[in-house]
Amino acid sequence: MTERPSAREVVALVSDDFSEIPYPERQSKPDGPLAWQGYDASRARAAERTGEQESVICGTARVEGTRAVLIAFEFGFLGGSLGERTGDRLEAAYTYARAHRLPVVPLVATGGSRMQEGMLALTQLQRVARESALTREAGLAQIAVLRDPTTGGGWATLGAGADVILALPGAQVGFAGSRVRPPDADPSAYTAEAQVAAGAADAVVRPEELRRTLGRWLRLLARPSDSAADATADGRTPEAHPARRTEPAPVPPPLGATALPATGWDAVRRARSAERPRAGAYLDAYFTHRVAISGDRCGGADPGMVCGFGEHEGRTIAYAAQTGTATRPAGYRTATRLIRLAERLGIPVLTLVDTPGAANDAEAERQGAGAAIADLFTTVASARVPITTLLIGEGGSGGALALAAPGATYATPDSYFSVIAPELAAAILKRPRAEVEATADQLRIRPQDLVELGVIAHPERGTLP
Repeated sequence: MTERPSAREVVALVSDDFSEIPYPERQSKPDGPLAWQGYDASRARAAERTGEQESVICGTARVEGTRAVLIAFEFGFLGGSLGERTGDRLEAAYTYARAHRLPVVPLVATGGSRMQEGMLALTQLQRVARESALTREAGLAQIAVLRDPTTGGGWATLGAGADVILALPGAQVGFAGSRVRPPDADPSAYTAEAQVAAGAADAVVRPEELRRTLGRWLRLLARPSDSAADATADGRTPEAHPARRTEPAPVPPPLGATALPATGWDAVRRARSAERPRAGAYLDAYFTHRVAISGDRCGGADPGMVCGFGEHEGRTIAYAAQTGTATRPAGYRTATRLIRLAERLGIPVLTLVDTPGAANDAEAERQGAGAAIADLFTTVASARVPITTLLIGEGGSGGALALAAPGATYATPDSYFSVIAPELAAAILKRPRAEVEATADQLRIRPQDLVELGVIAHPERGTLP
């Protein structure tokens, strides 16, 4: 079995110039708060073996040039378990992060709460959750890295409670540790890869790529004004970050057809063409680089909705883009998660609409399609950061409209937006198949029709000729 890297080895893997913050000094009773016989001896052996005085070390460091507060668990110290003194250190780390306007990066490797401290250890989870909530309210990003193992309360707070969750390959991740699961439990369900597939984590990152990936996330999500404030406080030069402004995201230029469709059915054919540029092409052309979030944190992931953050002309912009397939409930929930995170961090949002509509199979209904769409509608309507929308293909009914920003939706010449697909409209109206094309004209779904109707914004940046 490969030896687990220590907390300091992991810190060195991802960062430079790590400096621990001051820790509060708690006077502990003999053998801890429960007078658990042998507890002091166990701690002494753990300290001698690891060189640490507790199961976590906390400090500041640069990750690819961006300063952050790092929280690194030492699994060799009583299994990285959380006790009262662990809670003291975690609270100190979050407090320091808020005072200096720094993002927080938990590097988690823990088996859960410390049994020798009983319920007092378990209540540290509430303490951690409170600190995380205050940091979230302060508009600071939290990016967790899941190491092996990440189980119990450490997963349910520092791990799963983060804004972005990265994991090392093969890491054991799950609320239930290996010794407390049902005997017939499938071990493959408790892995980093399984958590990403289930929408509970964003990505598996190889150790040799972790520093670069984490640095890119921090550069995109850390506020430049926050870094400047911190640098002023300790006399150093502010790090360079993409400029953060509150102006809307610029509208991407069209990549496909330039001439407007002659008829409604012509608009439909263009939007459904396999040759039409899709979301990937638009995102690649728009962003210098980008990183993706994945999953709805409710057990699902939808590859038909891609979400994340990228750099465009020196600015950080969030994106949520449909890829041309019927959008599933997990896709809507992931887009909602993306927009809410962007709002907390003060980042403008770009959405790309391209779907024949919401998935309408029985499984989609069981997964809460209506509630997921409703939540996205509400999130877009109430967002306090600007959202810019570009219709790049099919705009099928409410399943497409939920991702569109009222008053800030534009359209490419090879797109259409319709209350319902022309074929279905004809069927509902009991019209023969031969009248589908005429029905498309009656629905007025062409981009130029939508401008005239006031459904999409006037094309000021060349989204229409």
